[in-house]
Parts: sequence; C-alpha cells; structure tokens
Amino acid sequence: MKSSATDASTRDNTLTKTDSAYDCLEALIVTLELEPGSTHSEQDLAARTGIGRTPVREALHRLEADRLVRIVPRVGILITEIDGLAYLDALDTRTVLDELIAALAARRATPDDRRELRECAALMQQAVAGGDTERFMALDRACDEALGRAARNVFAMDAVRPLHAHSRRFWFRHRHADDALESAVLHAAMLLAVADGDEGAAERASRDLSHYLDEFTRRALDF
Repeated sequence: MKSSATDASTRDNTLTKTDSAYDCLEALIVTLELEPGSTHSEQDLAARTGIGRTPVREALHRLEADRLVRIVPRVGILITEIDGLAYLDALDTRTVLDELIAALAARRATPDDRRELRECAALMQQAVAGGDTERFMALDRACDEALGRAARNVFAMDAVRPLHAHSRRFWFRHRHADDALESAVLHAAMLLAVADGDEGAAERASRDLSHYLDEFTRRALDF
C-alpha cells in the first residue's frame, strides 16, 4: 500500500501536469492554432502538448467550464466559436472584476509583487517594440496572473481568468498593427499605478483599459 506522503506527491505531480496541459491548450486556443469550430481528439491534443492523456482530459474539463471547448461524446473536442455579442457580456463582467483586482493589488502588493509588476510592464512594451505578438500575448497572461497574486483574492481571479482568455482570443483574431502598442501602453499604465500603490490611479487605468477593449470590440463587430 502507498504511504499517504506518496499519495500526496502523486496528486501534486498530477496537478502540475494538468496545469501545464491547461496552459498549453489555452495558449493554442487563444492564438487560434486550434481554430474556432474545429474538432480534435483527446489523443491529438495530448500529442500537440506532449503531455499524457489523463492530464489533458482533466485540463479539457476545465476549459469546458471556461466555455473555450465543448466535449461532445463520440465526436471529439470542439473548439467553441467566437461569439461577438456574448463576448460583450463577458467584457462587461470583466470590467468590474478587473477594477476590483487592480484596486486590491495596489493596496495589498508586497515589495516583491511591485517589482514583478514593473518588470511585467517593461517586458510587454519590449515585446511590442520587437513585433513579437505571441510573446506579448504570453506576457499579457503572465501579467494578469501577477496582478492576481498581488491582489490576494482567489475568488476574483478564478472568476476573471476565463474572461481574460476569451478577451485574448478575440483580440488576437481582430488585431491590427497598432493595436498591440495601444494595448501594451494601457496595460503598462495600470501595472505601474498598482506598483506605485496608487489605488485611485490603478482603478482609473483599469477603466481606461476596459474602455479601449470595449471600443476595440465594437470596431471589430462594426457597431
């Protein structure tokens, strides 16, 4: 019989692989390498990520809860379509949560958090200056996670995380050359306000970013 310590170690290892599978699959979905409307087998996705089928299966259930995939019995894994009107509802929800997280992070961040947020802001702008959109997308996600850690509110982050993924996918689909620069500048302003501990400025910067995303979405949908 396995010891309880071994069982715990096995669970931790499985969790790590599941998280890795989730991160890999989310990135493939957000950057449209897995096209909206396409169907894939679990085996194919395991091969694409280089991770075993059990962690991939567990990650897919999380992605289904995030509304990024649908698991269709006897058919496969369907990558959900991008629904612009539904995305506007998601954006309204994200706006409220983002402002809360920015304010909490400005108030609660440690000195190490604040250093990380300043570094995030600089790296995002460097990626845009170098024309590396995929690097920018990866940093966007990393900065969101850093901001969430600084806010120290797991409920808000659990709620907003899938909305961020939908936002990145929509943005990646409809972006133009100048959009990355504007997005990076607005993200950096928010991150730096949080790093400075200025709660009011962080909230305003978060609203500015949300306003940009709303305008971007309406342009893309030709409203």
